[in-house]
Amino acid sequence: MITEPLQSVCLVLHGKVAGRDDVRAAVRAIRDEGFPIEVRVTWETGDATRFAREAVEAGRTVVIAGGGDGTVNEVVVGLADTAQAENSLPSLAILPLGTANDLARACKIPLDPLAALHLAVTGRTAEVDLGQANQRWFVNVATGGFGAQVTVATPNALKKILGAAAYLVTGLTHFTSIRPAQARFCGPGFKWEGAFLVLAVGNGRQAGGGHQLCPEALLNDGQLDLHLLPQLPNDEISEVLSALLREGTDAVRHQVVSARIPWLEIDADEPLQINLDGEPIADTRFRFEAVPRRLGMKLPPGCPLLG
Repeated sequence: MITEPLQSVCLVLHGKVAGRDDVRAAVRAIRDEGFPIEVRVTWETGDATRFAREAVEAGRTVVIAGGGDGTVNEVVVGLADTAQAENSLPSLAILPLGTANDLARACKIPLDPLAALHLAVTGRTAEVDLGQANQRWFVNVATGGFGAQVTVATPNALKKILGAAAYLVTGLTHFTSIRPAQARFCGPGFKWEGAFLVLAVGNGRQAGGGHQLCPEALLNDGQLDLHLLPQLPNDEISEVLSALLREGTDAVRHQVVSARIPWLEIDADEPLQINLDGEPIADTRFRFEAVPRRLGMKLPPGCPLLG
């Protein structure tokens, strides 16, 4: 881990949570402790990325993504796309305010706003890898197949009522609509071809409301963890996917194709939808790459995603 003098902090805050009393109180408390925090509130898609870029240009030392995993992704894009030298980038911190908060939970970042802000302004910085898929950045997990379908199909209203459990409920009701995808996979020392139900490419470990899709992934090993669930007989699909949703890939380990590789190429027969930290892209060809130590990140002591 590295440390740096704390000069200035920018909190990029999702507009839907900007009025929360606990968030406003936490910001006031941190300011009262002598830490200046500039707050930028998003209005529409793309604002978080623009605010992050502007924070780099302004010389901020820490940029806090205040929202869910989608907000974190937008901020990461803004930081990683900057033309400045890597070692001059601000550190990324997370104020987890979304439905799932998958990356924050996996990293053991506090869910309490005040504790999360304390980590952001006083914690140490670890250098972490980022992932790229067709030149688009992600920091956590890219999913395809059934996992991507569940993320897209889960209504916002259900997420508001049930929180992260909404993804499980949606997944359990979508078994009958599953359609396997056919593709060819290639990476260093790895080749596989066939029909699959679930695809996960992990820099981090969990997605879709706590599902451990890449349970052994590390943020700083220069590798991506690939997990594929091949097509199953129709009478096994419901049972296996239910176990996957409830317990992660450990529950179906004997059926999963796995690899740990620095890059991966996918050639699909039809356009394949991939969710990068929940943000969808679609294509028939993908190239995934791990970009080692691309960003500094404020992580708690003992973070399980650091090797």
